[in-house]
Amino acid sequence: MTSSYPSLTRALAEALVDVLWFIDGSADEQLDQDNAVKVMEGVARMVGMLSSDQQQELIDLLGEMATTEANPARREFLMEFPEGFGLVGDRS
Repeated sequence: MTSSYPSLTRALAEALVDVLWFIDGSADEQLDQDNAVKVMEGVARMVGMLSSDQQQELIDLLGEMATTEANPARREFLMEFPEGFGLVGDRS
């Protein structure tokens, strides 16, 4: 079986986005919102601990994913991910 992903990093980025996209789009009845916030904050902390090179790699991957995304709402989620999860902008 051949992978459709060029790298493990790309596969993991795709999986991370899939999980966060699901959480972000879940209604209160589908998912406890307190737990959803904890997961999102945990991801923000984790990506904040990546090295600058790793953060840039993730930003680049998200950009590539956004350019090929057919779903406009998901494309917007991908484009806003770097700022929303603290990869760019004010990190003070």
